[in-house]
Amino acid sequence: MSNDKFNSCLIFAHRGANKEAAENTRGAFDKALEYAIDGIETDVQLSRDGIPVLWHDAFLDKLDYAGKRIDDFDLEQLEQIDFSGYFNSDSIPPEGVLSLREFIDTYQGRCKLNIEVKNRDWESQERQEHKILQTLDVVGTSAGESVFVSSFNLPSLVFAHQYRPGFPLFHILTDDHTKADIEQLLKEHDFLSGYCLPIGILNSSICKLLRKNDKKIGTYTCNTIAEIRKALKLKVDIIMTDCPQLALQMRDRWIGTLSN
Repeated sequence: MSNDKFNSCLIFAHRGANKEAAENTRGAFDKALEYAIDGIETDVQLSRDGIPVLWHDAFLDKLDYAGKRIDDFDLEQLEQIDFSGYFNSDSIPPEGVLSLREFIDTYQGRCKLNIEVKNRDWESQERQEHKILQTLDVVGTSAGESVFVSSFNLPSLVFAHQYRPGFPLFHILTDDHTKADIEQLLKEHDFLSGYCLPIGILNSSICKLLRKNDKKIGTYTCNTIAEIRKALKLKVDIIMTDCPQLALQMRDRWIGTLSN
């Protein structure tokens, strides 16, 4: 994987500008684009009728549907639920769920897009694979490096690679992963374009290992000055943040310092 596939240290708005509007809504994505961000991260799940839609949580509790899940509703029903209502702001208009199709049609080409495919314990393997198929089909084959898919679920990424070899795929790791785990992953799954690691476990040794294997490095979720500074010092490729404006300001200052 060539080093020019991503520019150095890109800033991705995590679920959009989610401190200014409800996460994973048009409002949050439009707010994010008011800054000079490099990319947007979002989350995909399936409605009951098998349509990929944007939602992060396992349940809809904060929308006052306690115990209910995205896959308890068809797309038409989800479009009638106010997904921005929990944000509690008079300036935020009501919004139904945003489908992945509409998201791609609206935002592809305006910045890079990271689509995280969410998987749940109660889902069958068939449904998880259907989610991958739907996601890749919506993205299409002409996205190039402007869109990449990520997931905590390694089997889903393996299936995605089998379905569309060469499509950029990132494995999201957790705080429990060790350097030894990453070494094993590198041996067994060379098709992965990169890894996205919690900022807490990321260090120079892991970065060196990933660089040696020509893998891109993303980190999440960098919201404090200390976290963003750490990511910049480690020269990661992608910083996921709920504070894109702060991260952009710090990156610009960092680049200015290096160039002086």
